[in-house]
Amino acid sequence: MSSVQAPAVEPTAEAGRPGGSAAVTSALTVVAGTLAALVAILVVSASAAQALGLLGIPDPGPLTTYGLPAVRALADLFAALTVGALLFAAFLVPPQRSGLLDTGGYRAVRRASGLAFAWAVCAALLVPLTVSDSTGRPVTEVLAPQELWGVIDQIELAGTWRVTAVGALLLALACRLALRWGWTPVLFAGSVAVMMPLALTGHSSSGGAHDVATNSLILHLIAAAVWVGGLVALLVHALRDGTHTGLAARRFSPLAAVSFVVLAVSGVVNSWVRVPMDELFTSTYGRLVLAKAAALIVLGVIGYFQRRSALPALAAEPGNRLALARFAGVETLIFAATMGLAAGLGRTPPPPPTSVPTPIEVELGYGLAGPPTVSRLLFDWRFDLIFGTLAIVLAVLYLLGVRRLRARGDSWPMGRTLAWMLGCAVLLFTTSSGVGRYSPAMFSVHMGAHMALSMLVPILFALGGAVTLALRALPPAGRDGAPGPREWILAAVHNPVSRFLTHPIVASVVFVAGFYALYLGGIFDTFVDSHAAHLLMNLHFLASGYLFYWVVIGIDPKPRRVEPLTKLAMVFGSLPFHAFFGVVLMGMSTVLGGWFYRSLGLDWHSDLLGDQRTGGSLAWASGEVPLVVVMLALLIQWSRSDARLARRTDRAAERDDDAELAAHNAMFAQLAKRDRAMK
Repeated sequence: MSSVQAPAVEPTAEAGRPGGSAAVTSALTVVAGTLAALVAILVVSASAAQALGLLGIPDPGPLTTYGLPAVRALADLFAALTVGALLFAAFLVPPQRSGLLDTGGYRAVRRASGLAFAWAVCAALLVPLTVSDSTGRPVTEVLAPQELWGVIDQIELAGTWRVTAVGALLLALACRLALRWGWTPVLFAGSVAVMMPLALTGHSSSGGAHDVATNSLILHLIAAAVWVGGLVALLVHALRDGTHTGLAARRFSPLAAVSFVVLAVSGVVNSWVRVPMDELFTSTYGRLVLAKAAALIVLGVIGYFQRRSALPALAAEPGNRLALARFAGVETLIFAATMGLAAGLGRTPPPPPTSVPTPIEVELGYGLAGPPTVSRLLFDWRFDLIFGTLAIVLAVLYLLGVRRLRARGDSWPMGRTLAWMLGCAVLLFTTSSGVGRYSPAMFSVHMGAHMALSMLVPILFALGGAVTLALRALPPAGRDGAPGPREWILAAVHNPVSRFLTHPIVASVVFVAGFYALYLGGIFDTFVDSHAAHLLMNLHFLASGYLFYWVVIGIDPKPRRVEPLTKLAMVFGSLPFHAFFGVVLMGMSTVLGGWFYRSLGLDWHSDLLGDQRTGGSLAWASGEVPLVVVMLALLIQWSRSDARLARRTDRAAERDDDAELAAHNAMFAQLAKRDRAMK
């Protein structure tokens, strides 16, 4: 990442009281962690016996019964603080002009390293505690390495904590090496990724509607980590009299508001699929959900008053950070108590289902009314909280950018807006309509969705030119201003990773190889029953397709120039591989994911091999439509490029009285004169 010497600490007001602010922030972290652990223990003490009775396992002893939720609360707190510290370094305070981290960012990254290490330790401790809890044996009996490692793979949650411990440890080491700002967005994304395995296990990953519950939990965890982690990072920076505190507070304020909305909506959705309305007040699980909701309301009220009071006071007097510290400190402690409550809630059994779920409801989280008729594919919707929400957010942000341009008198081509909005509509329809509903249960529908997400949506997004729109709509930071979103986009476009990925060969290989690795490499057959795998597949389809078509027909700026003939070669070079993939699927005699499709027990879906051949034919035929669209787009772009070149030539001729043409005529006249002389 960098071996450059760490940035020197700027002399600030804290120089006169060395270690004072650091001691305050350390004390606040200890108090928050203790509070979270105590609340978790108190919650579990009220429901531990009920949980053991429902699970039918022996009591593993008080060390596991009370230690597991306490350590879990600490792990969640350290995870959120790690995410927040990296968010602060990446987006809330600016780096130095050289690209090195400024003092505030450098401290935040180093603090993230220590927090990630503490996160890894807690995750490692949770491995034997989870094994003890699942087997009903005291934790001292399962600590033998040969026995512990043999059981981990049989207990999903224990394996998840092992993955989390390794990921958090690697993140801690990476944070120790990062000195340049360019690595902080990558580290922030990595910290969020390390949280994801836990979002896919527990109450939300099993039972009815587990697809909605899991997706809502993913959004819930990210929003909580951004809010509490960013708040604590801002508080620590303010207590240390760091520079750019006002800027960081202004940038964090809208993030906190969005996080509050996401937390509230995702929490309601998750509770709605877990707790019947009549059991909210009568069951322990329901009462804990209400307590979490009350804590969220209190946090929202505090955040509102902080926005109304602390931020204006900080803007008027940058050195007076008392109001910000007071509000943020109280908010942090309430957050810590809420995390302890959430950890205890995770150890509390939800109310039993009112009906016995069918096999398909167990596997998919919902039922299917019958075979996928045209009517059902069009109108039998089940909203996808991840990709459906993404489609709506992308559409709204794009329209806001267009409105900003037009408000200042600038124009924006209607064709680009239409392409982007159609792309968002196709993304929404593919993931949330009957197509998205039937996609996990039928290979043919899955392949149709795959083609739409990897072929059609990326083409429309590439033609929409969102990056160009953002660069025109967002205000520049100015020569002496702190880099903002516009500068972040430019840094993302013009960096070595983007330059490598946009190489024609690399983009083509990523686009084409995914088909073969996923379906013919055994990945799909192994993970066809995993909701997380389906989320990752959809993400891969979108990302690889957008990368390919961004290079081929994208109108946005790119880190490298690609000649038109090379673009044409990329299109025609990928078509044979795409067609061959479809032919291979149609000719296979084994059913990909057949074990899973048979387990659904759909009596109207018995010809699995025929359905797979239908999916192969869709893959073979679907390349024709994108080819027509791409060729048409390339022809239009080349025509416009020639027209722009002609206009530039005409303007140059008007400025210099056609000096270039006169020079050419003079050269030809001189050649003709030489030829006559030689004769």
